Amino acid sequence: MRSTIRSLVTQIAPLDLREQADCNETLAWIDSDAPLFRTAKPATPSMHLVSYIVVYDPATAQILLVDHRNAQLWLPCGGHVEPDEHPASTVSREIYEELGIEAQFYWPEPCFITVTETVGLTAGHIDVSLWYVVQADSQQALHYDQAEFAQIRWFALADVPLERSDPQLGRFLGKFQQLLNREDRRLLAVR
Repeated sequence: MRSTIRSLVTQIAPLDLREQADCNETLAWIDSDAPLFRTAKPATPSMHLVSYIVVYDPATAQILLVDHRNAQLWLPCGGHVEPDEHPASTVSREIYEELGIEAQFYWPEPCFITVTETVGLTAGHIDVSLWYVVQADSQQALHYDQAEFAQIRWFALADVPLERSDPQLGRFLGKFQQLLNREDRRLLAVR
């Protein structure tokens, strides 16, 4: 699985110098033979792999965020990658556990990577996060994990509460908009 995860990281085209640094740090971590997966809650080992899930409704150009009780932030869905689990399998497992829906990948591979120290009630460890995008209908009923989330809410891309969210979410949104624009241009060229 280590080589698979390494391959996923090398396929991410960095947005900026920060993402390039996060890619480089992650590759060095993977190559060091350090443990990649969380083995005990809340943070053993202190650096471990996470799959973030940005739920996107292409019809309304909105993303779903969850008001995470432990982090005390608006975050994308997601969770820790289990030992020897493919990060995309984590996406499928977590989105079903957290929202009760099946994962419909917008893109099959992660499009962003971050290395971030956690905050809130579980502060003090490092999440290496692979950011995946799945699509869903913002009008469909979602049954979220109320023990983990205070609430869930769809946000227009311009209205995401960046002041109380993952510190990398704004950078993700910038890259996501670029990727969407690139995809729109590609689809127009095909027609």
